[in-house]
Amino acid sequence: MDSEEDMNFDESEEEMSEDGDDHMVMEPEVSSTTFEAQDETFPHMVLAPDQIVQHMIDCIKEVNTIVELPATITRILLNHFRWDKEKLIERYYDGDQARLFDEAHIVNPGLSRASSSVASTSRNAVTSTTPSSSTKSCRTRSAAVAKNFDCEICFSGMPAQNMTGLECGHLFCEQCWNDYLSTKILHEGMGQTISCPAHACHILVDDVTVMRLVREPTVRLKYQHLITNSFVECNRLLRWCPAADCGCAVKVTYVDCKPVTCSCGHRFCFRCGEVWHDPVKCYWLKKWVKKCDDDSETSNWIAANTKECPKCQVTIEKDGGCNHMVCRNQSCKTDFCWVCLGPWDPHGSSWYNCNRFDEDAAVKARTAQEVSRAALQRYLHYCNRYMNHMQSLKFENKLYAKVKEKMEEMQRHNMSWIEVQFLKKAVDILCLCRQTLMFTYVFAFYLKKNNQSIIFEDNQRDLEQATEQLSEYLERDITSDMLVDIKQKVQDKFRYCESRRTVLLGHVHEGYEKELWEYQSGL
Repeated sequence: MDSEEDMNFDESEEEMSEDGDDHMVMEPEVSSTTFEAQDETFPHMVLAPDQIVQHMIDCIKEVNTIVELPATITRILLNHFRWDKEKLIERYYDGDQARLFDEAHIVNPGLSRASSSVASTSRNAVTSTTPSSSTKSCRTRSAAVAKNFDCEICFSGMPAQNMTGLECGHLFCEQCWNDYLSTKILHEGMGQTISCPAHACHILVDDVTVMRLVREPTVRLKYQHLITNSFVECNRLLRWCPAADCGCAVKVTYVDCKPVTCSCGHRFCFRCGEVWHDPVKCYWLKKWVKKCDDDSETSNWIAANTKECPKCQVTIEKDGGCNHMVCRNQSCKTDFCWVCLGPWDPHGSSWYNCNRFDEDAAVKARTAQEVSRAALQRYLHYCNRYMNHMQSLKFENKLYAKVKEKMEEMQRHNMSWIEVQFLKKAVDILCLCRQTLMFTYVFAFYLKKNNQSIIFEDNQRDLEQATEQLSEYLERDITSDMLVDIKQKVQDKFRYCESRRTVLLGHVHEGYEKELWEYQSGL
């Protein structure tokens, strides 16, 4: 995920020691205030882009106090172990470091330092001639210094000062290095896994080399973003906020299927990254999404915005979240339910089960065709209601604009700003209930029928009925002479919705803890 925040890579050779123990590759900008949140007893922290870089530097420093390696090598090793510090340290001291560095595609620093020492001694021996050396010897040394090296990419002869390479010993000219790295970064989106250009060489290019050889500022910035993105995506305790145009990441102390809230306001499941989907588990939601994708034509049909009146068959388009429909045909005026197309009157009764699928009818199926038809009807039952609540939720989100107008109108009728906040609170609760109901149908689809599932469906029905009534109240035209009455009704109803939602979720969570739920097989 590209962030607009820049990271400053440290390129100074004076500040980066040979071993890199005291200086990190990346330096963050001034850190902003960390947003800490606690959502349903699950503590988490929101990190801005500059704080993500600082967190990466802190991880590298912490490990370096133990392994004492160059910072760039430590970062590559940590990335190899998906930033699991304990696992890296355990492997580093298990006695087989040669294998560790080979698996991480790094030249063993101990061997490379020894090689550098030998090479340095050899260079000193060659250049240490006495003032009495012959003219012939001086010419020989000058010729050796002036000797060109062939670049292994463009095969051009280059002076030694224009050639560079990694610890693996492969040398290339600086222009070829720049072109190679720029292509990998810009066109292939590679950051952590750029290897030496030599054929069959898997040694990874370190940060210092990249930042020294890449010339274009835009390429360097892209590389910094790729490194940060890889750090977050590889770290199991970090996750990018999935909201559009949000460059923050969420940090937790342990991984669980729990809701987290970003500083931008987006609330999502940390484990899977989807919008918070209580009461259904990540595993079942993933299966459901895949099933809906596989049955895309059916889903498209279900998601259509129009249906026919069950009495006069006139086409009706839904333009709000409420499922109580009234036919606009003057000669009809039928009240019906948008979901099941049945009469609306019994929907407020405690015995009416618009939400429950008739499993007994499916059990009676005998032939393969009947079984297939029953399975399709069952899927359509749950998918229809899931998609309907999803559609209603979109309408409910648009309801905020209408409610704002109503709140302004109430203030013009001598009500204070605080007194009219009940409407916004009501819409908040309505949207929360819609979202919960949407995912209850995913949960119910995979649930096997037993006594606990019957209790769950009763709770689901109660919440659904209360939600529909609250939606009706909020979509009414509020006049000045009914303000007091409608306020009391709305407040009573959203409090009841909130309590029914708590009861439903409490029952489901209790079932998870006590392992009461049984699931359908083969779905």
